[in-house]
Amino acid sequence: MPSATEAFSKALEVADDFSSAFDDASFIPVPDDWLIAVSDVVGSRKAIAAGRYKAVNMAGVAMISAVMNALDSRDIPFVFGGDGAALAFAPQERDMIADAMGKTATFASEELDLDLRLAIVPVSKVRADGFDVRVKPVRVSPAVTNFAFNGGGVSHAEKLMKAGEFRIGMAAPGARPDLEGLSCRWTPIREEGRNIVSLIVEPSPTISAEPFAAIARELVAIGNDGAEQSNRCQGRVRVSNGRLKASIMRHAPAGEKIAVCARRLLYFVTLIAWLLDRTGIRIGGFDPVRYREVTALNTDFRKFQDGLRMTVSLSAEGLSQLTDRLEKLREEKRIRYGICVQESAVLTCYVPSILEDSHMHFLDGAGGGYAEAATNMRE
Repeated sequence: MPSATEAFSKALEVADDFSSAFDDASFIPVPDDWLIAVSDVVGSRKAIAAGRYKAVNMAGVAMISAVMNALDSRDIPFVFGGDGAALAFAPQERDMIADAMGKTATFASEELDLDLRLAIVPVSKVRADGFDVRVKPVRVSPAVTNFAFNGGGVSHAEKLMKAGEFRIGMAAPGARPDLEGLSCRWTPIREEGRNIVSLIVEPSPTISAEPFAAIARELVAIGNDGAEQSNRCQGRVRVSNGRLKASIMRHAPAGEKIAVCARRLLYFVTLIAWLLDRTGIRIGGFDPVRYREVTALNTDFRKFQDGLRMTVSLSAEGLSQLTDRLEKLREEKRIRYGICVQESAVLTCYVPSILEDSHMHFLDGAGGGYAEAATNMRE
């Protein structure tokens, strides 16, 4: 029997095109007794500056994968924000989700050496403060659906969390969530002579939904830079230190010998994956060529959370066109925006099965990404 959250999500009409995420009228308010789970990495900019962008992104995706595994469903309204994530869910699932979140914070602290801040904020509180939480499922590919949020409620919940309200603490030392499928084994994605641009654009308080939708569509077109961006979201398999550490630590309480065996096993599995990726050989129903193609299709390089967010590859000319347009729109007091320009991007993945096409991939810039863009918001 589906959970209350899953039942609500599956009943929503799925938008087949990302541009329809800007259509304000088609968003559906979540029930008033629902809750918003939010997370972010404390000191994420410092960690990213130290080269720990993979660990920061993994901590953000970990909450999503932990909750999906806890509920045994991917039909949960969620959005990935680089150094954190947000989910909307029914009150019946609160205890289960709070447990998964607390264990995720312990995992982040003990295995990734990161402080993951958490909160569960009532939707009723958000609405009482003058905001709303409305959602819309948006098809990313034939096999994957993500969610768009508007109404300002998710962003407001994040502010309440950072102010210390509705906080959720870590679980007991040694506690671990179910992170089956969470991985980070792709090399950074870069293109010679191009920039990876992470962008956050939000409407000014004076602009209505329809004019902002036109602006968002225009910026998406500029961001495409003459090609479909999902085709660029392809890298190569490699051993990821963050994932390796997580796998080893999961076995650590049983003794050093088991930890060494886990390390060797992970290297062996990753070596096989690398060989299959390089050679294109199929084995046991796994087609590495198709997997890489579907990975590109299933990557969330653009999303809508109370505004437009995207991480795209731009030429120098495309970047200049984008920044000129952003500045003009800001000067006209129609938007506020934050931008981070970097050399590469990184994928963090949720792959419950490599034999199915429904694996999900979360893209962020490797030089600050959405976390840096959020701190550089220009009013």
